[in-house]
Amino acid sequence: MIELQNLSKIYDLGEVKVTGLDDVSFSCEAGEMVSIMGPSGSGKSTMMNILGCLDRPSSGTYLLDGDDVSKLSDDQLARVRNKKLGFVFQSYNLLPKIDALANVELPLIYSGQDHRHERARKALEAVGISNRARHLPPEMSGGEKQRVAIARALINDPVVILADEPTGNLDTTTSHSIMTLLTDLNKKGITVVIVTHEEDIAAYTQRTIHVRDGKITEDKVR
Repeated sequence: MIELQNLSKIYDLGEVKVTGLDDVSFSCEAGEMVSIMGPSGSGKSTMMNILGCLDRPSSGTYLLDGDDVSKLSDDQLARVRNKKLGFVFQSYNLLPKIDALANVELPLIYSGQDHRHERARKALEAVGISNRARHLPPEMSGGEKQRVAIARALINDPVVILADEPTGNLDTTTSHSIMTLLTDLNKKGITVVIVTHEEDIAAYTQRTIHVRDGKITEDKVR
């Protein structure tokens, strides 16, 4: 599902060049649940941006679901993101002035798809929060907002969910509830990649990739 081959990312800051990733290679099979861990500045965010087709590598190859997306144009990357990837963020990224149902519908609106209400309701049902469909994000708890964000990530039937610190703003009990939800989605066949700095969150995944100084230092299967 995911394959990085000798992938590097160099940020050119004029007189200074900063290495984000340094000759990184790894693969992730369809249906795996993987965590990426590392200290601040390790390269894990750079890796997540490239995995999410939000950035391009400076060199190397990135294969997503069998397609080489390393050198696609911005428009092509946008289509890949909309079709194959679902994103979950620490800060939820919900629009505060529209209700949960409308937030979940947004990716369908951007791609001009029909039956938006019905599909959004089903996505909210899938994450156990259909009873909050007409509530605004400020009226919800952190866990509820994250469930709405996960429903939005599911709306286009992605092959991969990328979750960047999905429990970072949540208490321990709610964090484990969200991880149970992501685990259940993974059991249904969706590949899940999580960036986290918390060992107990990484423990939910089948495999943990440790990154430091732009390199993979450990790739541990549980």
